Amino acid sequence: MGKRWAFLVLALVAILPISDAAAPSWEEWQGVAGVFDLGGPRADGSLVVAGSAALYTLTPDAVLAPFARGPGGYRDDPGAEAYLAVSPGQHVTGAGCDFARDDIFILRLHAPLGITKVRSSGDEAGSFVNLGVTPNQIAFDTTGSFDHRLLVAGPVSGKTEVVAVDCNGGVQVITKTAPAGEGGSAVAPRTFGGFAGYLVLPDELSGIIWAVAPDGTARQVVDSGLPKGQDTGVESLGFVPSGFSKGGFVYYSDRATAGSPHPGSDKVLRLSSADLVAAGVQDGDLLAATEGGASMIDVRCATTCRAVTVVGTPTGVHGEGHLVFTLNRATSPSQAPHHPLPVDEGMTGLANEPANTYIRILAILAVVSVAGWLVFRRRRR
Repeated sequence: MGKRWAFLVLALVAILPISDAAAPSWEEWQGVAGVFDLGGPRADGSLVVAGSAALYTLTPDAVLAPFARGPGGYRDDPGAEAYLAVSPGQHVTGAGCDFARDDIFILRLHAPLGITKVRSSGDEAGSFVNLGVTPNQIAFDTTGSFDHRLLVAGPVSGKTEVVAVDCNGGVQVITKTAPAGEGGSAVAPRTFGGFAGYLVLPDELSGIIWAVAPDGTARQVVDSGLPKGQDTGVESLGFVPSGFSKGGFVYYSDRATAGSPHPGSDKVLRLSSADLVAAGVQDGDLLAATEGGASMIDVRCATTCRAVTVVGTPTGVHGEGHLVFTLNRATSPSQAPHHPLPVDEGMTGLANEPANTYIRILAILAVVSVAGWLVFRRRRR
């Protein structure tokens, strides 16, 4: 009778659902008054933080310091969401010039509309270029598909105008008819399937993530599947850099917003690479987070694109700006489960199943083994 009970117990284990490991959740890491965007990292490893009409530097060790506050420093409207981009220091062939490493380019949302430049030293700030639209997105082309220029976007008659700005301040219109969007945009790396080198834009209203090619054509990457709507849907993007899986953090701005269903905290949030790797994130993937609640998906593209939710439960976070990353030398635990996202709609099989599927299969094999052993014992009698 005891052996039969053992068999029943093992059978029950095989069919009962086994809970997944704890999902990643954002850590409220560093307080910054009015925080709404992040850029970098700079050459010294620090991030640039935009707060209420002020800039800061923030090291991975949580050392926060005022930046560009001197007589020639940065001044702007305390309430503006003036997103920024930090120069990686690349050469623009068509203009025959270079963007200086660590110079900061900030959206200017008052007349004259355009971009303000803050030198890497922080001791000089001034107009870089004027634009004909109110800009609401900014990102550097790090792949060269747009000749390493600064890409700026803004709304025009229900669509989005995208322009490319070279290091001499020359402006070229890429398109005036891209889908509507706003927030932290990014250029896809060469490993991102059919969208390699495209400018990727979030649209919080529809929940769709779009991609704009260098010739101005636009295509849908994925429907995020996350909550959508004003101040709710996908707001922020970032591509996981090479080496992130060996150690690092991703950061997001949580802006305090009185009266909002997502009131925020005025904190810089972060997630570790170890937690994200355990959830299936790989170098080169796209992470996209919502403004309301900071839910986040992981997108991987090859022949087709697939999205998987890695931070699912919305919180009180009011996310703004870009997702940015730092790397360190610490290695994520090799024992952490690593479950690649499927990269093609036709792909099936164990390689694309969650960890508890493997456990169930092992449990079923154990049941089969015990059953066979019991049958063998009974026949011997």
